[in-house]
Amino acid sequence: MAHAANHYYVPHHSHWPVVGSVGLLLLMVGVSTWLNGADPGFWVMLSGFGVLVCMLFGWFGNVISESIDGKFNQQVDMSFRMGMFWFIFSEVMFFSAFFGALFYARNMSVPWLGGSSNNFFTNLLLWTGFENTWPTNGPGDVGGDFIKMEPFGLPLINTAILLSSSVTLTIAHHALQTGHRGFVKLFLATTFILGFIFVFLQAQEYVHAYHEMNLKLTSGIYGSTFFMLTGFHGMHVTIGAIMLTIIWLRVMKGHFAPNSHFAFEATAWYWHFVDVVWLALYVFVYWM
Repeated sequence: MAHAANHYYVPHHSHWPVVGSVGLLLLMVGVSTWLNGADPGFWVMLSGFGVLVCMLFGWFGNVISESIDGKFNQQVDMSFRMGMFWFIFSEVMFFSAFFGALFYARNMSVPWLGGSSNNFFTNLLLWTGFENTWPTNGPGDVGGDFIKMEPFGLPLINTAILLSSSVTLTIAHHALQTGHRGFVKLFLATTFILGFIFVFLQAQEYVHAYHEMNLKLTSGIYGSTFFMLTGFHGMHVTIGAIMLTIIWLRVMKGHFAPNSHFAFEATAWYWHFVDVVWLALYVFVYWM
């Protein structure tokens, strides 16, 4: 421990970045080819996902072992915090791009194509009869007829679930800081269970949208922005729930101390970020 207090720990050379890069390459090639109709792309995508999972288990396993061995000091802890901060910032920019696309389509492109403002001839020259309405399946009825997703029902239930999960996670965090590990286990388990329930209900919502509402990824700009925003958010909830599950397993093994539990804190930051994104998504996608 004295060594850790006086020296900034620098790990040895690692092969995990190379493994992760290979996994990302396979995942990207697999998804792109599969979406373009090549059946082998699905298996390439699965292989890339499998490589990434192995990388995550191996790399994080190494970091956990180094932490348990007492190799990290306050400088290393600050490096982890800054890394997590910039990671979440990059996620904010990621979702900002999709919210920006939604804003541009709804408030600029569709009104322009509908002939609003100084472009009143646009709908006559380009798309005769196209009206400035939202949601839209056009111009040209490219998206077919569909039903708009309402903010009530499953979306409202999922909103309540995510808000409740933030409360249970906060309770678990305070319990860890005060040494009540029984409450940590209980409320942390409740949090990731709520997360998986959210993902399950969102899958039910997608099935209903595809089969009962004819709302698909190909349903014009409304369908594409709806599924891109909610789909990527659902992926982040899934990742966050898996992270919480791993943290819960570590708590069960006796890891973390009241004054030293950055992995717990980092996961909590990520989960609260996911919750805030959902609130913005619920307002701008479902209500407006």
